[in-house]
Amino acid sequence: MNTMTATPYENIDITTRAFKADPFPFYAYLRAEAPVFRVDVPYPLKRPVWIISRYDDVLAALKDERFAKDKRNGMSPEQLGKQPYTPAAFKALERTMLDLDAPDHTRLRGLVHKAFTPRLVEQMRERIERISNELIDEIEHKGEANLIRDYALPIPLTIIAEILGIPKEDTHKFHGWAKKLLSIQSPINALLATPSLLIFMRYLRGLFKQRRAEPQD
Repeated sequence: MNTMTATPYENIDITTRAFKADPFPFYAYLRAEAPVFRVDVPYPLKRPVWIISRYDDVLAALKDERFAKDKRNGMSPEQLGKQPYTPAAFKALERTMLDLDAPDHTRLRGLVHKAFTPRLVEQMRERIERISNELIDEIEHKGEANLIRDYALPIPLTIIAEILGIPKEDTHKFHGWAKKLLSIQSPINALLATPSLLIFMRYLRGLFKQRRAEPQD
């Protein structure tokens, strides 16, 4: 499809609250009419993003080694030089497993995989069910709830905290830091999240140092 042709979603902003409240007509349009569709994302700087919406096309793109996750492998030196300044607090976020290519991605994935073997995942089942039931009990007691805030989000955050070895007394802090990270969708939110992110990084470094000295499961 020629993306220069006028479409019902020619100037759509997929970062708005209104879009996130009901994205499904847009998704249906993509699958039916525009399986590869360009949108402009305004944050941190306006840039084009290509959305691939059909399964076979997504699979082909994921298997094609010409595509890269790491921006250093997908941009020319000139393009990299024009990238916006990244505050020190956010530099670590550019080096996560989700944003790296092999061999760095493979190395990190191998480390994470050890925590998600079928046996260990099965061992977590009972704990996840217990957390789920406790959250449902809390919702029932309150009489109303935001499904994401009060149920869907606390489950993975609690389990991730336990996998990382976060002490139970620090779980609420971890939840707060994680929610700050998830809120970084605009320059203002990024600025507001910076102090919490710096504290979080300092906390994790201290925890890692302690775990190296006193290894646990």
